[in-house]
Amino acid sequence: MTTATESSVSELLTSLGIEQDNSGAFCGRWLDTQGSPIESVNPTTGEVLATIRSATTDDYETVAAATTEAFHQWRTWPAPMRGEVVRQLGDALRQKKEALGRLVTLEMGKILSEGLGEVQEMIDMVDLAVGMSRQLYGLSMHSERPEHRMYEQWHPLGPIGIITAFNFPVAVWAWNATVAAVCGDSMIWKPSSKAPLCGLAISNIAKEVLEANDAPPIFNLLIGDRKQVGQHLVADPRITLISATGSVSMGRKVGNVVAQRLGRSLLELGGNNGIIVTDDADLDMALRAVLFAAVGTAGQRCTSNRRLFLQKGIAAEMKQRLVQAYKSITIGDPMDPAILMGPLVDQQAVDDMVAALETAQQQGAKILYGGGVLEGPGFFVEPTLVEATGEMPITCEETFAPILYLFEFDDLDEAIATHNSVPQGLSSSIFTTNLLSAEQFLSPGGSDCGIANVNIGTSGAEIGGAFGGEKDTGGGREAGSDSWKAYMRRQTCTINYGRELPLAQGVEFDVG
Repeated sequence: MTTATESSVSELLTSLGIEQDNSGAFCGRWLDTQGSPIESVNPTTGEVLATIRSATTDDYETVAAATTEAFHQWRTWPAPMRGEVVRQLGDALRQKKEALGRLVTLEMGKILSEGLGEVQEMIDMVDLAVGMSRQLYGLSMHSERPEHRMYEQWHPLGPIGIITAFNFPVAVWAWNATVAAVCGDSMIWKPSSKAPLCGLAISNIAKEVLEANDAPPIFNLLIGDRKQVGQHLVADPRITLISATGSVSMGRKVGNVVAQRLGRSLLELGGNNGIIVTDDADLDMALRAVLFAAVGTAGQRCTSNRRLFLQKGIAAEMKQRLVQAYKSITIGDPMDPAILMGPLVDQQAVDDMVAALETAQQQGAKILYGGGVLEGPGFFVEPTLVEATGEMPITCEETFAPILYLFEFDDLDEAIATHNSVPQGLSSSIFTTNLLSAEQFLSPGGSDCGIANVNIGTSGAEIGGAFGGEKDTGGGREAGSDSWKAYMRRQTCTINYGRELPLAQGVEFDVG
């Protein structure tokens, strides 16, 4: 297996402004942080890429104060001017796309085409946000009172907190940061401690763009653990919105703390996504979609396909095709263009997969293919097909690994009911050539997920469509046409341009 050399890694990090002594906090300037060291590990080799000194509680206060002050300045900039700064951020990302994509692959382990695609997703998000900067519209309403005018307007919300997960170490920041910036907000980003170098690289790029425009430091960074950084960020009343992406258990804790202080939260949590394949489906198309959704990113997307429902007429053939296709999946160094599946992010992820498969077998499942842990350096596993039987509680849980549970069904009502029976509700798909079946899946009684697709897989959502899910997935929506409303506050204004003071609803209140 060919992997990146130490010199090539050093060159990559240097090209992105990352030095070994980079600190873990930024607020317009890098701070000399004194927290515990955090190691960035290459999941392909298990080797340490770099060590970052994490932020402390004192660092948090410094960054939070600077972020608050930056908001007071930034909110006075006209929205189109804010959009121009974000547009330049997009240009900078285009210039660094190759290096950033390689860093995502190096630090997180997704294959290079996916790493580059994640940076492209950031660029696409910039384009969407720039358009929004000239469309932060409010409605006007007719007043029931004579010589009165009513309208709504939107103001910047305030400093926001962005908490991201390791599996999309840069794109999810852009979902939030670009829109929040054109809306007039400043922000603090807490990236995953499993992908700190990506946070440093993006912060360096954003810093240069802000400085070139004499803009206040609105894009700020804190790398640290839950106690030193996370708890303070979530509980801080100055932080008007917390956008958190991660596990359901994490989301429950974040949501509870933010609710206690009556703040806003935008939660993108776990998924347990299903694909239904009917007897009349195009099986070639379904097979390709299932493979990417289940095996892409080594099953570490929140939209990864974890459950596959096969109508009995095509179940045997589809299972046979899947086994053959899984045998052809190339596993190895994600920098190699010939590789289709890279490693899991760390040893804990490998252990979680092994434990889930042991539990599945105890509950009556049969492994059709895979299930093994590959020897050698790095955190590599085999993508796994599991034939589910009867009631299996493990299939209601999300395991962040390439495990696909296979179910058979008789009719579509049965498949939809089973599909909807899990706590999560993020992404879903049906493969069918029957218009009635497709419409049933998309109807109010069909899929209960925030994303419902016909004849495409569960993963790979486009920028522009609202992303998010229901139930335990948290209810958040990002990157959609009106996503800017989450980052602003609405104000209703009524203007009396007459000489009288009539009251609404015909109320009379005359004095003397």
